[in-house]
Amino acid sequence: MTQLAEWEEALEFDPVLGIEVHVELNTKTKMFDGAPVTFGAEPNSQLTPVSLGLPGALPVVNKTGVESAIKIGLALGCEIAETCRFARKNYFYPDMPKNFQTSQYDEPIAFDGALDVELEDGTVFTVEIERAHMEEDTGKSTHIGGSAGRIHGAEYSLEDYNRAGIPLIEIVTKPITGTGERAPEVARAYVQTLRDIVRALGVSEARMERGNVRADINLSLRANPEAPLGVRSETKNVNSFRSIERAVRYEMQRQAAILNEGGSIIQETRHWHEDTGITTSGRVKSDAEDYRYFPEPDLMPIEPSREWVEELRAQLPELPALRRRRLQGEWNLTDPEMRDVVNAGALDLIEETIAAGADAASARKWWMGELSRLSKADGVGLEELPVTAGQVAELARLVTSGEINDKLARQVLEGVLAGEGDPRAVMEARGLKVVSDDGALTASVETVLAANPDVVAKIRAGKVQAVGALVGGVMKETRGQADAARVRELIAELLGVEL
Repeated sequence: MTQLAEWEEALEFDPVLGIEVHVELNTKTKMFDGAPVTFGAEPNSQLTPVSLGLPGALPVVNKTGVESAIKIGLALGCEIAETCRFARKNYFYPDMPKNFQTSQYDEPIAFDGALDVELEDGTVFTVEIERAHMEEDTGKSTHIGGSAGRIHGAEYSLEDYNRAGIPLIEIVTKPITGTGERAPEVARAYVQTLRDIVRALGVSEARMERGNVRADINLSLRANPEAPLGVRSETKNVNSFRSIERAVRYEMQRQAAILNEGGSIIQETRHWHEDTGITTSGRVKSDAEDYRYFPEPDLMPIEPSREWVEELRAQLPELPALRRRRLQGEWNLTDPEMRDVVNAGALDLIEETIAAGADAASARKWWMGELSRLSKADGVGLEELPVTAGQVAELARLVTSGEINDKLARQVLEGVLAGEGDPRAVMEARGLKVVSDDGALTASVETVLAANPDVVAKIRAGKVQAVGALVGGVMKETRGQADAARVRELIAELLGVEL
């Protein structure tokens, strides 16, 4: 079993991160041919001769893919190359039908950028971006037999080339230093921030569970910040935020244990195992020369004009960080309150609820209160609850208008979540509307007064705070449907006191 150092021991070293994120674009066709792109299609049903690298098949660049690459580069503050070209990255693997990957090597389309990453406590780290380049995805291998689902120990493998050729943008950071004990948190926040940006740009579905966003986490340890960089490991294809954080922490402890024993770190790729929370060795990491890069002879260089770049810059939407700051001001939230909203995944839902007619305070109250409690109890995200922003807005309007109170609103929400209809329909079907008719309320008040002569006596003696017990009694009598304010008024009238 792999030895791990204690976390405090690992922190005696200085961690250095390098993160490569692959973003799968949502183009209708592949990067270099007209084969369609549809998630979940029948295996090997979305292919052309170009997809398979058949003799004589010539690639053609997908313009939308280039546009998306430029938009991502601009959003990351990168320089956009005046000219760039594709290269062949040569290696053999069954999921690469051409035996090479069309990528970019020494001439990426975007370079020298930076991204500010905000952690949960408000601390901001600036991550420098080395490059963002265009390439194509590989196919998918499914290994049958064995216990780990990997090629080792499998009886045979199946290849699905539908994914081969789907456009990817690979975003590579410069070495990320100075993170210390927060390295796992920084790695997670960086990929999450990047995911939010590409989603806002509309260039990717950015669903990590589908592999639309995948991260390779490079990590090395050195004795101190002045020492040379250590030998790195590269944990491949980590596809959840939680796993990214756990993988960095594990690698820090694994490498620290080796170094403390006087051993050496091997430069290699490693696989992350979500079930056990460990990494295992993959293969010795190849350097660039091992891939024998050379210019792709079948594709012309890409030369985006400055006018085109500026047109695309003008099309950029409001980026997530700016949007959050704007909404925080509009909703009058403190920094911790806004972080809670973001961390709960409620930002879009609250904004949509406000757009549907609710005020900001009510929208936040319902999503961050009762709905958040229910989502945690059910173990699902807020967006997975069977309620729409429009329905939450209608619920808030019913409360604001006085037709229901908060207690009744929770019962109405229960009905909405159970599929009984929109809030007004549930309110009417369940008979949950607030009782404000003076005749019915007066009868309930008189019943409660008669049952509580001691409380009545206290109120008449000047202890007006005792009225709360009477109001509570009327609410119980009416199953929570009384208008509490009107109940209080009626009590004052019937007792002849001022409350």
